[in-house]
Amino acid sequence: MTQWIEGKVSENIHWTENLFTLKIDADVDIFTAGQFTSLALDIGGERIARPYSYLSSPQQRPLEFFFYTATDGVLSNALVKLEEGDNVWVKRQSNGFFVLDEIPECSDLWMLGTGTGVAPFFSILNTEKPWQRFRKIVLIHAVRTLADLRYQEIIQSLREKYKDRFYFQAFVSRETVEGTINGRIPITLKDGSLEDTVGLKLDVEKSHIMLCGNPDMVKDSVEILKTRKFTKNRRRTPGHITIENYW
Repeated sequence: MTQWIEGKVSENIHWTENLFTLKIDADVDIFTAGQFTSLALDIGGERIARPYSYLSSPQQRPLEFFFYTATDGVLSNALVKLEEGDNVWVKRQSNGFFVLDEIPECSDLWMLGTGTGVAPFFSILNTEKPWQRFRKIVLIHAVRTLADLRYQEIIQSLREKYKDRFYFQAFVSRETVEGTINGRIPITLKDGSLEDTVGLKLDVEKSHIMLCGNPDMVKDSVEILKTRKFTKNRRRTPGHITIENYW
């Protein structure tokens, strides 16, 4: 049975009209980086809930979540209006297998995310575990416009701390922005241009790919990776691809 606890908004950051971050104080159980919980509000006499991945790492407080407001999203359009001190329901226990414990041994870890699907990657990267396990880590973040490309201060901090072990590449689909790729992730996986730009090759002997975000991006990327001999990662049959659809 879902155990809800009452959290309190400590900050609501409006990045754009439809993109925002909520910071919430709540006494949740210990979670693993990459997992999700559920947030809820009582609207019209009904508790409306939806799962959201933590952007914050387990040791960080307040808890942090990254959102787009969906056109028909009753909950997201209510969450965006919350102010400091407002209450929000938070599920005490977290769930999910999009965590490093599910990743087989490998040398290089690739993290490919779209929009707010980058949240669990930041949760993972701000812990020591990935840096203890992997030789190199690549983070790819695909967004629609430059204004959607947030948390660059985290990127800069990781670059300074881990130097040539950390690679970052942004995609911006609706604008041409210097230093970013204008297009879609699956196309660059197919023609090899992503690897050329990053300066690191995907290798079935060395690489694992985590995909999170737009289900179309995830599906198309998986199909292309399969043609390159990468396989889905399952507990009984470890492979190279771990996925999480973000809506």
